[in-house]
Amino acid sequence: MSKSSGRGLQAGALGVFDTVVMAVAGSAPAYSLAATTAVLVGAVGPASPAALLYCAIPMLGIALAFSYLGRIDVNAGASYSWVGRTLHPFLGFLCGWALVVSATIFMVAGSLPAGSMTLALFDARLADDTALSTVVGAAWFLLMLLVVLGGARLTVRAQLLMSGVELALLALFAVLALFHTGNARAFDWSWLGFGHFDGVGGFASGALIAAFYYWGWDVTSNLSEETRDSRRTTGLAGLIGVGIVFLLFEVFTIAVNVILSARQIQDNDANVLAVLGEEVWPGWGGRLLVVAVMLSTIATLETTLIQVTRSLFAMGRDRTMPAALGRVHRTWNTPWVAVSVVGAVALAMFVAATALGTVGDILSDAISAIGLQIAVYYGLAGLAVVVAYRRMLLRSVAHFVLGGLWPLLGALFMFWVFAESLGRLSPAAVTIGLGGLAAGLVPMLWYWRQGSDYYRPAALDASRAVTAARVPAGGAPGDSAHRYEGLPTDF
Repeated sequence: MSKSSGRGLQAGALGVFDTVVMAVAGSAPAYSLAATTAVLVGAVGPASPAALLYCAIPMLGIALAFSYLGRIDVNAGASYSWVGRTLHPFLGFLCGWALVVSATIFMVAGSLPAGSMTLALFDARLADDTALSTVVGAAWFLLMLLVVLGGARLTVRAQLLMSGVELALLALFAVLALFHTGNARAFDWSWLGFGHFDGVGGFASGALIAAFYYWGWDVTSNLSEETRDSRRTTGLAGLIGVGIVFLLFEVFTIAVNVILSARQIQDNDANVLAVLGEEVWPGWGGRLLVVAVMLSTIATLETTLIQVTRSLFAMGRDRTMPAALGRVHRTWNTPWVAVSVVGAVALAMFVAATALGTVGDILSDAISAIGLQIAVYYGLAGLAVVVAYRRMLLRSVAHFVLGGLWPLLGALFMFWVFAESLGRLSPAAVTIGLGGLAAGLVPMLWYWRQGSDYYRPAALDASRAVTAARVPAGGAPGDSAHRYEGLPTDF
């Protein structure tokens, strides 16, 4: 298993600001609000702000886990590598596979709204045409595929433009919503409590959907081999990203509860945000927020492509998947084979998606299925950090809480949500979610029998990593300090 950076990717391409932008773009605030709010309100009603609030707390624990693990193992595979070296290689492969499957499903589910929003700018009636939305969405997907293929620097430049406009528009409408006077109802503090949930199972269903809102900030870890000072930068950017999108999600979800009626939300399940925009700024508001959602969707297609292709690159490099996936283009320093394979698979799924129903139907099942897969690999990463830092957790209160207790509670929360949600989801969502995970058993067992070194890992132990980092220059020949160059020693 690879344990070092610099295996052909474009090292040092991203700085701190770039990485924070990628973290925010990965969670796709405008897209998540537009495509998922109706699903969340349908599941938990006015408790939607509470679901986002109570999912943010364990999600920060998972972000802390990624931050701590990224300090001791820089790897484009992220949780695939960390879990494999702490819990078990089979579980590590499951993490990598869960991300690959969820990201691939999302690239289809996310491309449909990108096409739909683009068409809505010209004619609102065209936005409901699933076949036409698929064609336009596939065109956006291919454009982002070419951008990602062109290298990390080109990817960041495109992301700065798209996310910059999106966040500016969201900030503008957050202010407009705050001063809007034509409210459908008054704000109620009970929306942030537990009273509106339909029991424990209802809370779990809401939390599963909320996990989809936040998903994507961890793209910073998949970019670690292409980031300057990545042992510090990627984890910090992930934490900042979760904080920013949490504020945006809460502000707009509360605004939806206050300004829109239940009928408006139900009748506009594919883009609630556009309806909100029209309410607070008649004439222009709807169109501007459609632009924000379109840019957000296209931007998150880019970050999702990065996550899935970097994960496949790491798996190909470790020969737990075909070795060709680990090849890097000599000019662009990108895993071009992985990018090409993902593009071909996604385009085939676009064709199948046209027969599955409306845009809203496809999104609802896909969001729930992806939520199950997210819960698996986030939960395992939360357990992995406790194992990796087990010898260091009692050295200080900060280590114990931030590197142990909080991530552990986040992991347990993710597993609980996974288990509680299974009985409440549609058969299609459960089949897609669990069937996608089960399909990973085939390559896992095949390459295990082939003798991949990934299945004989060097244990990931933070105490050993820090000791190695503190070996003075000119230490004994054969020491491993060079493997941990730049590793923070102030844990």
